[in-house]
Amino acid sequence: MSPRNSAVAHSPASCLAVREVLDRVGDKWSVLLVVLLTDGPRRFNDLRRSVDGISQRMLTHTLKALERDGLVTRTVYPTIPPKVEYALTDLGKTLLEPITALAEWARGNGVAMQRARARYDGQGEPAGRGAHGEATAGAESPGAE
Repeated sequence: MSPRNSAVAHSPASCLAVREVLDRVGDKWSVLLVVLLTDGPRRFNDLRRSVDGISQRMLTHTLKALERDGLVTRTVYPTIPPKVEYALTDLGKTLLEPITALAEWARGNGVAMQRARARYDGQGEPAGRGAHGEATAGAESPGAE
């Protein structure tokens, strides 16, 4: 990080905070669950049906982590069987703006990133040279016929 970049804090505590937030929103399921809760409370099985490929265990784990971080609330209603709903907290709702901004950035730049990856992946070591520039087996050497 450049010392001139005033948009990013530089103390160890702020770096830890940034890393913890990125760990939460960078996992496979958290952002998707936050987005699904945008329109209001949802029940566990409703969330599970809405998220293709998530296991019951992983959904439980992710919802607990979001609840622990203060982004989601879990409300249990005293019915038989108990009714449980998950909803975004006020803090969780503040996450929607940066998620939306990141999604917009991805839509605008995703193709450029794919092209850059293709260019990078198409690069390789020049034919006949190894990673450190040494001739490789089968490479033509000067005077070879």
